[in-house]
Amino acid sequence: MTDRAGVGTTGAPELELPGPADTEALGERLAASLGPGDLVVLSGPLGAGKTVFVKGLARGLGVAGPVTSPTFVIAREHRPLPGGRGVPLVHVDAYRLGGAAELDDLDLDTDLGEAVVAVEWGEGVAERLSGRHLLVRLHRRPDDVRTATVQRIEEAS
Repeated sequence: MTDRAGVGTTGAPELELPGPADTEALGERLAASLGPGDLVVLSGPLGAGKTVFVKGLARGLGVAGPVTSPTFVIAREHRPLPGGRGVPLVHVDAYRLGGAAELDDLDLDTDLGEAVVAVEWGEGVAERLSGRHLLVRLHRRPDDVRTATVQRIEEAS
């Protein structure tokens, strides 16, 4: 079964992303199915394309400002552009955080009610922010082609 963005809801097939434009296009395509309250957890090693994916997500949401890695500022908020979808994006980099307690200090659960929150390096840390999230695992093969698996996760209540 797939949703309207073509994301597997019962499995996670591997998608091949030959270039950065393909990674960005995946983010843009997935943005169509996201809205306020949605959490996107990004996983993958350095150079796998996490920030490039978020650039596409931002374009698909229609938000302002250049998307760059928030490694040193930890989190950036991108406001909606006039005439856009009206959904802000909060882009977080959990790489330098010491764990879930430091992530909690960012009060992202407050942002989640009004924005799409995308957390790079978030697997194993950010899931606690929401009972449901989109998990995007990105990898970089030796031939420099990126791959992605996208999975919707819903905790049983």
